Amino acid sequence: MTDVVDVVVIGSGIGGLSCAALLARYGFEVAVCESHAIPGGAAHGFEYQGFKFDSGPSLYSGLSYSPSANPLRQVLDAIGEELPCATYNTWGCCLPEGDFDTTVGADQFCEVLARLRGETAVSEWRELQRVMAPLGRAAIAIPPAAVRFDFGAALTMGRFAPSLFQHIGHIPKLTGSFSRVMEGVVTDPFIRNWLDLLCFLLSGLPASGTSAAEMAFMFADWYRPEVTLDYPIGGSGALVDALVRGLQKQRGKLLLNAHVEQVLVAGDRAVGVRLRGGKEIRAKRAVISNASIWDTLKLLPTGALPQRFQAQRQSTPTCDSFMHLHLGIDATGLRPDLACHYIVVNDWEMGVTAPQNVVLVSIPSLLDPSLAPAGKHTIHVYIPGNEPYDLWQDLDRRSEAYAQQKEQRAEVMWQALERIIPDIRSRCQVSLVGTPLTHERYLRRHQGSYGPAISAGDSLFPGPTTPLPGLLCCGDSTFPGIGLPAVAASGMIAANTLAPVQQQLAMLKDIGCLK
Repeated sequence: MTDVVDVVVIGSGIGGLSCAALLARYGFEVAVCESHAIPGGAAHGFEYQGFKFDSGPSLYSGLSYSPSANPLRQVLDAIGEELPCATYNTWGCCLPEGDFDTTVGADQFCEVLARLRGETAVSEWRELQRVMAPLGRAAIAIPPAAVRFDFGAALTMGRFAPSLFQHIGHIPKLTGSFSRVMEGVVTDPFIRNWLDLLCFLLSGLPASGTSAAEMAFMFADWYRPEVTLDYPIGGSGALVDALVRGLQKQRGKLLLNAHVEQVLVAGDRAVGVRLRGGKEIRAKRAVISNASIWDTLKLLPTGALPQRFQAQRQSTPTCDSFMHLHLGIDATGLRPDLACHYIVVNDWEMGVTAPQNVVLVSIPSLLDPSLAPAGKHTIHVYIPGNEPYDLWQDLDRRSEAYAQQKEQRAEVMWQALERIIPDIRSRCQVSLVGTPLTHERYLRRHQGSYGPAISAGDSLFPGPTTPLPGLLCCGDSTFPGIGLPAVAASGMIAANTLAPVQQQLAMLKDIGCLK
């Protein structure tokens, strides 16, 4: 049995759903094939014993208002979907210098610096803000919603040329690493460590490997007056649901438990996919892969891509994987000043990318009580992109050795959480541990990887196009940055590249990017 649609999207991660929902808005008939039973990829949500968990992201911004520079908010606006959010501005830090709360916004961090490092550090930070201000304006001069990878870009991106021209002198700085921007500006070791940490959370790399454009966007968003962070009511699953609604209310279909085994190629063109079980879905216009580049290459028949291209993409460096600890706890008598998010760094000297050195803690039920039963809290602790896959690759998930290693490697997460809730182990009612093998199995991620570790200045992200006509890509293998804004931007760009220019211009007007 063969179905025929305009576009097949492989994978329902945020990049794939953003792409598919926008294509549906443009009038394409779209089918999204998801191997898992739940949509959302690394951002999916799940429920266990009454507790609702996020599988991945925990820090969101730029989602609670429009127009917004956040590409994900632009996608939601384009497909006409709301996303109710709780807003907050405070998060906790447990660092070698001590434990303290900080907020987004410039002034409060200066108070932290004054207390920890003195007025010289404050002066350095304010100088960095001065340097970053024009870079931030340059980074958002062309909205991702205007970008496409064909000749039509002259019309869609050209509308923003006057705005971009105002910042033309800063564009070269955006293309290099953020560490180059820091040179001659930041010497204080704490500030340098802090910026390395922020870069790592954005890209999986320290400042030397993170693009200045990514950090300029972050500075423009986080360090401005009256800024807040957002948390979607219902968790990351609510975000996924909004994108799925946008897909399905047009001509889009989401197929779950639909594992793609091969991209079909006829002549020199991608023409569809074959699912496990033999069913084929033909694509009249394109196949778009939201799988990682390594997993995408596995789906293609031998010889479908030029050998040199295949070798280059196969050799893309990978970030390490994750460890996860999902907990449901008794909240009775917890201290009232808990923040919903914490960052724990054990040792600056080891470097932020060192295994098990950085741990993130999210307690989202503080913002959205519906995520846990009454009197309980949902907690997600994770080691973000610094857990080596090679420690796990030879283990059988059903073996005692695997169980023992899970317990041993999860200990650093328990210890981090004990800095925040000292009696956490006695409060625990639900405990689930995820490993790189969990990532690899459920998310179909090559080696359970967080994503590509393409270092700024060494090479460029390739964008959505490939040498195989009819095959495009989106997701974290195609656009700088690993987080939600980056993958949403990648999905928009892939969709725009297929869309008629006039439809894209109409979309830009609808979301407030064009007058």
